[in-house]
Amino acid sequence: MLGAGAVGCYFGGMLARAGADVILIGRPHHVEAISRNGLFLDTLQFEQRVAVAASSELTAAHNAGIVLFCVKTFDTEDAAKSLAPHLAPGAVVVSLQNGVDNVERMRSAAHVDAVPAVVYVAAAMTAPGRVRHSGRGDLIIGDFFGSGRELESVAAVFTNAGVPCRVSANIAGELWTKMIINCAYNAISALGRAKYARLVANPWTRELMKQVTEEAVAIAHASGVQLPEPDMVDAVWKLAGTMSGATSSTAQDIARGNRTEIDSLNGYLVRRGAQLGVATPVNQTLHALVKLLEESSQKEA
Repeated sequence: MLGAGAVGCYFGGMLARAGADVILIGRPHHVEAISRNGLFLDTLQFEQRVAVAASSELTAAHNAGIVLFCVKTFDTEDAAKSLAPHLAPGAVVVSLQNGVDNVERMRSAAHVDAVPAVVYVAAAMTAPGRVRHSGRGDLIIGDFFGSGRELESVAAVFTNAGVPCRVSANIAGELWTKMIINCAYNAISALGRAKYARLVANPWTRELMKQVTEEAVAIAHASGVQLPEPDMVDAVWKLAGTMSGATSSTAQDIARGNRTEIDSLNGYLVRRGAQLGVATPVNQTLHALVKLLEESSQKEA
């Protein structure tokens, strides 16, 4: 599990709880806490301290059959280059990241052909070695490069650990669906310091989210992406029903004074729209405001 933040610790913890041999690779303060006291999972269904190995060294990945790649999108290339020498022959790398282009970037930077995963989970690190789960917790994986790899066995590893996981024949469409939802929620949640249910209930932000989504759908269609959802605006509204108490990862990063992934979300839509001649004024505004807030929060931290 490379990148033992909220997502990595939640899924790694679920796998370890089910008996899988898991090593969490993360920052020293999390590694020290997990090595000393185990990983504390505070979920909607249970609270449990799970014994799991942890390391801050990439060499810990050298015998892994599956590597879950959970680093922030701005670290994708560097992390892939660092990981590549430690991958065992036949190891499967699964990208549990936001955005739509991480696996392409990993292939280009490090010749690593990763399996993309769409992640739906509300989780946050509340203290070193402690993760709180507040919504969903399921995955969609697919074969982005058409290599014919058997992914059902990978999905079964998660399913057997109580993590719903399905294989999609249209993983590009699934990745875009998740990114569009992220673009509708993340920036506004961070700027408004609000949970998902409040964003959808507020008439002004609800209209703003609709405009974000319509711009994103236009770019997806111009990119030749087949979206599995016939009505993306409706899909955006529905997410708040399953993750009502969630705050976005962008909001969490801002609160900690960390760099956000907004360049891979609304920022990506702005860049792609410029390439395709599709106007993105709403996404451009949200991207600019989050970048300003990010800069201010980092200077204050």
